[in-house]
Amino acid sequence: MPLRISRLSLSHFRSHFNVVIEMDARPVVLYGPNGAGKTNLIEAVSLFSPGRGMRRASAQDMTRRPEALGWKIDGLVQTPDGLQDISFVSEQGQPRQVKINDKPAPQTRLGELVRVLWLLPSMDRLWIEGAEGRRRFLDRMTLSFFPGHAEASLTYEKAMRERNRLLKDQVRDPIWYKAIEAQMAKSGAQIHANRQQALERILLAQDMASTHFPAAELDLVQTEGEMPDGETELRAALEESRFRDLAAGRTLVGPHRADLYGVFAAKGVPASDSSTGEQKALLISLVLANARALVDDFGSPPIVLLDEVAAHLDASRRAALYDEICALGAQAWMTGTGLELFTELGSRAQYFEVTDAAEGSIVTPINATG
Repeated sequence: MPLRISRLSLSHFRSHFNVVIEMDARPVVLYGPNGAGKTNLIEAVSLFSPGRGMRRASAQDMTRRPEALGWKIDGLVQTPDGLQDISFVSEQGQPRQVKINDKPAPQTRLGELVRVLWLLPSMDRLWIEGAEGRRRFLDRMTLSFFPGHAEASLTYEKAMRERNRLLKDQVRDPIWYKAIEAQMAKSGAQIHANRQQALERILLAQDMASTHFPAAELDLVQTEGEMPDGETELRAALEESRFRDLAAGRTLVGPHRADLYGVFAAKGVPASDSSTGEQKALLISLVLANARALVDDFGSPPIVLLDEVAAHLDASRRAALYDEICALGAQAWMTGTGLELFTELGSRAQYFEVTDAAEGSIVTPINATG
């Protein structure tokens, strides 16, 4: 059974006071004017995966104003493991609590049940801005294959914060560093291995598919030097780098210094030097490849969130995107300002008009056929 959300309810979430919508397995089109609440809906869907969601917002930022009472999201989700009732509650800005079938659950459990990918307008500059955004993009892809990647990342970041504190305090006694660096080496080596395997799967999925979107050549590089390959090597590199790190006041070696390097394969041009349209097409290609790879790995295509993606594509490229999504069998949630942007989908999708009102966003099912 393909992964899909069949029922979604929001209470006091951003612009949505009380909304309930029901869906089948087809792509979901949300259209309406800017500011109506379309992106808020797909942000709610992004929370069904581990992490802070597609906007990386705090729970307090997600609460509806001016009440600020807290919020709740509930979804009936068909997964390869069966039907799951997944809910999130945040009370008065507190971190969200996860329940699966009415039982408290850690966020890591979400990664075992649900896969969610997304592409947002804010990511259009991914190839020309700082390495942090590309690392985050890579880690989202990696997490889709390896749910344990989130735990390894948290372990590494916590240990690195402790090491950086020692460095800033100019602590030089090596005994203080050994246990922390051992933890960083173990989790850091796992992060690096996960990323490399994820890239291999993405590249393989690109090579095995015929698509209207350009393929990318991808490589994992370091912003400075080379990433030590393996736990023993990383531990030795951290020890060797202490003097340099003391001078800088922070850790200068490890997977947190990685970068994703992309090339427009057909032209041999770095993604950073490609046109704006080519950069967008490469991102779409990678999301589609990620989704394609997950069909074999997870047993189902993931849920895909595409915010305002149609506005940046011509009619032929839009039609190609819709055809690929439908061929994958993915429940893709797409937003746009007008219904005309989705003409090529016809009856292959389900449509909801999102409008703004004094009492909050209103979501209305629309009967649209091709």
